[in-house]
Amino acid sequence: MTRKLIQAICISAVMTLTAHAADLQKLDTRLEAAHEVLHQLMMTPDRGIPDSIASKATCVAVIPGFKKGAFVVGAQYGQGVVSCRTGKGWSAPAFIQMTGASFGLQIGGQSTDLVLVATNKDGFQRLLRDKVKLGGDIAVAAGPVGRNSQAATTELASAALLSYSRSKGVFAGVDLTGDVVNQNIEDTNTYYGKSIPYETILTGGVAPRPSSGHFIHTVSQLFHARARD
Repeated sequence: MTRKLIQAICISAVMTLTAHAADLQKLDTRLEAAHEVLHQLMMTPDRGIPDSIASKATCVAVIPGFKKGAFVVGAQYGQGVVSCRTGKGWSAPAFIQMTGASFGLQIGGQSTDLVLVATNKDGFQRLLRDKVKLGGDIAVAAGPVGRNSQAATTELASAALLSYSRSKGVFAGVDLTGDVVNQNIEDTNTYYGKSIPYETILTGGVAPRPSSGHFIHTVSQLFHARARD
C-alpha cells in the first residue's frame, strides 16, 4: 500500500469521525433544548400542564423551535425527541420529526416550542408506529393549561394526544390537526450508533446515553405519577 493511499485512508477516517461527532453534538443540543422547554413548563405551573394530565402521561414528545411560516400559505417543520413511561421509569429518547400545513393564514415566519402528551395506552401505541397523522390516525386536542385545570370536555377526554405550544414564553393549547409525526430513523441510529427499532427504545429496551440524562430527569420530574389513595 502506497504512502499516498494510506494518507487518503487516514484523512477519510478522520473526516468521518469528525462528521459523526458533529452529528452527535447536534442531537445533544436538541436534547438540551427539549429539556429547557420542559424546564420552562415546570417554572410556570399556573400556565403549564395540569397535574391530572401529567400524572397519567404515557409518552411525551418535545419539538423545540418548531418552524412555521410562509407568505399566505404556510408550512411547518420541526425536529424533536420522545420518551415513554415504562415499568422502570422513562425511556431513553428516540428522535422524531413533524411536518404539516400551516395553522392559520400568515405572512412572515414564526418559531414556537411544541409539547405532545399521550395520556392513554392508545396514544402510546400510536406513537410507536412509523408515521402518525394527527387528527386522522390519532385523535389530538389542544391541552388545557394550569396546574388544577381538568380535561373535562368530551373532546379532551377522547383525545389520545394533547398538544401544547410555547411562544414568547407563554404556554397554551394548540390545534395541530393534519400535521404528521414520524420517526427520524437516521438521527436515532446516529445517536445510538446502530439501528435499533423504535419500539425497543420507547419500551425501555435501551439504556439511555449520558447526554440524555438531563432531559429524562426533567421528564420524570414534570410527569411524575401521583401516589394512589
